[in-house]
Order: sequence, then C-alpha cells, then structure tokens
Amino acid sequence: MTFLMPAQADLFGGSVEDMPPSQDEAFQFAINVINPTTLSAEFTVAPGNYIYRDKIKFEIEAETPVQILPYTSPKSKTKDDEIFGPTEVYLHDINIDLTLNRSQVEQAITFIAHYQGCNEIFNICYPPTKKKLELLLPTYTPSNDTTVTPQPTQPLSEQDRLAQSLAQDNLFTVLLSFFGIGILLAFTPCVFPMIPILSSIIVGEGDHLTTRRAFTLSLVYVLAMSITYTIAGLLTGLLGANIQTMLQNPWVIGGFSILFVVLSLSMFGLYELQLPQRLQDRLHQMSHQQKGGKLAGVALMGLLSGLIVGPCLAPPLAGALIFIGQHGDPILGASALFALSMGMGVPLLAIGTSAGTLLPKAGTWMDSIKAIFGVMMLGLAIWLLERIIPSSVALLLWGSLFVVSAIYLGALNTLTLSSNGTEKLSKGLGIIILIYGALLIIGGASGSQNVWQPLQGLTSGTGISSTGYAQTGLKFTKINNLNDLDQQLTQSNQPVMLELYADWCVECKTMEMTTFKDPAVMSTLANTLTLKLDMTDNNHEHKAFLKQFGIFGPPTILFFGPQGGEYKQHRLVGTMNPKDFNDHLNSIPAIGK
Repeated sequence: MTFLMPAQADLFGGSVEDMPPSQDEAFQFAINVINPTTLSAEFTVAPGNYIYRDKIKFEIEAETPVQILPYTSPKSKTKDDEIFGPTEVYLHDINIDLTLNRSQVEQAITFIAHYQGCNEIFNICYPPTKKKLELLLPTYTPSNDTTVTPQPTQPLSEQDRLAQSLAQDNLFTVLLSFFGIGILLAFTPCVFPMIPILSSIIVGEGDHLTTRRAFTLSLVYVLAMSITYTIAGLLTGLLGANIQTMLQNPWVIGGFSILFVVLSLSMFGLYELQLPQRLQDRLHQMSHQQKGGKLAGVALMGLLSGLIVGPCLAPPLAGALIFIGQHGDPILGASALFALSMGMGVPLLAIGTSAGTLLPKAGTWMDSIKAIFGVMMLGLAIWLLERIIPSSVALLLWGSLFVVSAIYLGALNTLTLSSNGTEKLSKGLGIIILIYGALLIIGGASGSQNVWQPLQGLTSGTGISSTGYAQTGLKFTKINNLNDLDQQLTQSNQPVMLELYADWCVECKTMEMTTFKDPAVMSTLANTLTLKLDMTDNNHEHKAFLKQFGIFGPPTILFFGPQGGEYKQHRLVGTMNPKDFNDHLNSIPAIGK
C-alpha cells in the first residue's frame, strides 16, 4: 500500500471513475456543540475507506483555558494493515462525544482534529490530516459543585449500534443476533396481519390437510415473505429509497384490499350471489388455487404480504440498511435481513403447522372456521384501507363489520327454553359486538378517529384540530422539506423534536394516539419545538430529506439542540410506549429535566 500525497492525484490516469476519492470525500469531519460542556465529533467514512483509531486526536488551540477531558472511543475492528500490521480501524461512520472543562463565560475556540485513513479499493493511504474549526461555546452555568468530571461517551442509537455490529462481529454472531431480534419483532404489528392470511390458506386446504402439508405451505409462505423482505431491504440500502414505501400508494393498497375481500367471499361461498358467471368462474378458480394450497399461489401471497402488509421500519432493519448503504456489502447486509425476516416468520411457521393438527377436518365446524377467517380477511382489508382513507370512514367500516358479525352470531335471534349453552353464549357475544359496532358507527359519523374510544368526538370539549390530531395531544408544526427544517432550526432557540410521519405508517398512528397524548411526555416536551414531516406522498423533497440524514422512512424521530446540531445518538426508529419514550426524552441533555 502506498501513501497518496495531494499533489499526486493528477498522476492517476483514466476517467473520473478510475480516480481515488479526495481525502475530504473519503473522510468528512464535523464538530457540533451539543451543550455548553459537550461537543460531538462526527466522522463520515465513505465506502471502501477506513480510518485508524490511534490516529484520531483532538485538541484546543493554545491561549485558551478550555480543556478536553479524557473520553472513550467507539469500538473498532482489527485489520491486518500492510504498513502498520494488526491495527484498530473504523470502517463505518463514528461519533465521539467530548466533555470540556471550561470557564463560565461565552468563549470562541479553535478546535483541531487529527486523523488519517486509507482506501482499500485503490490500495492507497492518505497523509495525516489536521482540521481546524472555529466554535463559539455558549455561556456555561455550573451547578453548586463546580468540579467538572468526565462524562461517559453517549451511546449510539440502536440502529447505528446494530450497523456497527455488522461491521465488527463475525457472520455467525450477526446472523444469530438478527434471527433472535426477528423473533421478538414477530410480536409487533409488522407480523400480526400475516396470521389471518396464512391461516386462511391453511383452512382452505379443507379435509385433506395433514400436519406435513400444513408445514410445507407455511414454510413456502414464510420463505417467500422473507426473501421479498430481504430483496426490498437490500434495494433500499443500495438505492437509498424505501421500496416498500413506494408501494404504499392508494392504488396498490386499494387493489390488495379488494383481493382480501374476494378471498373472504370465497370463505363464505358467496361468489355465485355476487358476480357474473364468467368472472365468477375466473375468481373461483383463482381462489381455489390460493386456498387449495397450490405452492405458487402461497408463495405469491407471501411475496405480497412482505411488500404490502408489513412495511414496518424497526431499528434492526434500519441498522442493516444503514450498513448496506454506507459500506456497500450487499451479501452481509442481505444475510442479516434474511435472518431477521426468518426470525419474524417463526411464529407464523408454528401457527400454520399446528393448524394441521388442531383444525377439524370435516363437518359443520369447518364451515364455521372458514367464516371466522373470512371475517378476519375483511378486517385485514379495512386495516389496509385505514392507511389511505379518513379515520372516521374507517370507524364506519369497522362498525359495519362488527354489526354484521354480531348478527351472524345470533345477536338478534330469539332464545327459547330449550336453547343450549352454545346458543346462549353466541347470542351474548353477539350482543356485545353489536353494541360496540353501533358505537363505532356513531363515533365515525360524529368525526371520531379512535377505534378504542369511538365516542371521543362527542364527549371531548376540545374535539379534533384542523390538522386531524386530537387537540389534547402534542401540537406539531408541519414542515415539507429540508429548507423548512433549516428555517425552523435557525429561528428557534429551543430544542427540537422532528417526527417523520405517513398515513400508511401504522406505528406512527399508534404513537400519535398513545405516546404523544401521555401527560408526562407532554410535560417533558413543554419547552421543545415539535415538528412533523408528513411523508405520505413520498415525493422528491421527502426522498432528498431521507438521503440527507441517512434514514429510510417513518416511523423515525430526530432530536436537535438549541444550536441546531442533531443528537444523532438519540434517534428513534419504530414505536415506543409512553414510559420508555419519556425516559428517552429525559436522557437528552437539552430536553431532559
């Protein structure tokens, strides 16, 4: 390996693509003032490059009383370097938090960073680098104890920590970790909607179903879902655009909802009552291919499920995508994604296989079970439509489904003295469901948006705000692009919380209806400017925003200090309950109380 001096760049022949990147392109350095005594040093390492851990040093130019206290560097990876031998290096972006010992007055300092790195593609090393940056430290107001003690390095965000593990751990550890995380993610809204889909396929096998057949069908479905999830994630990491997000448009969602309705009608046996003969025969044949367990049809349903039904963005998925995007290692990244999605598929595999043993094989019981899964498929269609229709309309649809189901259970039937226990239980459940369905219809007609509190719009004195969010929750200022964010950060002297939201993001709505209405959370954020970027349309400005911050879509929450610098280590991906979210807020220097 040779050293590349700045003047030597012109000696390389060939096209621009054949030239090594400049040192500033290979290693970008930035320093942010987090608070009066904390700085965040950020190194952005371009793919194909690495930076030496022991070459990173920081100092404050002389003639100032400000001192950098001892700090802890992030975990590095051992590399067999041709020049220095076994050496600790960073192949990925890193953040280092620095604690300052300083006086109380406002101070201007000259911050100096030393570092050196190499390029693996062109087999060159860059010369040692020294960067000088001018910083203005705000006035420091110490507590009664004026002794400044070293603070531990702020932890990386969960997704960044997982991205680092991909770069540092061995393949077996990575795959095992992501598989285990996938099992945990299986009990989230990402996977729940796939249960009635797979179950309806198993039920559709009829009285010929065996445990072995159920396992085969379940395995094909899970493999198709996992492969699709992996390919979509892989393309997202390489192209910087969320493929699943692109499919969350009204036409795709509406078409998939219609498909579920068609499949549910096949469970009730109503094709001949609803459709013309020619179309009836076509759909009946297609339905039998799906419910009859044809492997190609099962794989197709698994493929569509992975793309349309479960576009959740969780920290493990974001971590793998960050790694792929930064380092361009599709094999390792795809392997981690596949292990993650297979872990998510384990409960599906167990549910589908057990159906071969637990489900009745023939008789009127099978008709009842088919009807139950038919209702579940209709519910799944409404759940998908919630992403593209007003919440009040969704409540009307849910209410209608519950009312019809209640009638089917016998809520309006008359019991006699000879009625057995099953009939009485069915009628009781039917009445409860009928009442709840009626409340949903009333709530939807009155403009309510909460399926768990359908009469909220009638009982609340504040009602619903013009933006569609309950006025009892957090107030968000809407932004549309990077320029809007820059303007808000420049004008505000408060810390800032930015939520990336979309109508098709189920977890975003969960946070909106629960966490963002929690009194403790609202109290903690009382002096924080809360912004919302609605990415429902996923336009070019939204894509530019995602690319600028190296993120892949909602649900994601970013935090910024009063000076505008991002608390990158406190980024959140995915949903979080009110208590954990409030604890997270209190760990952020400018927000926590």
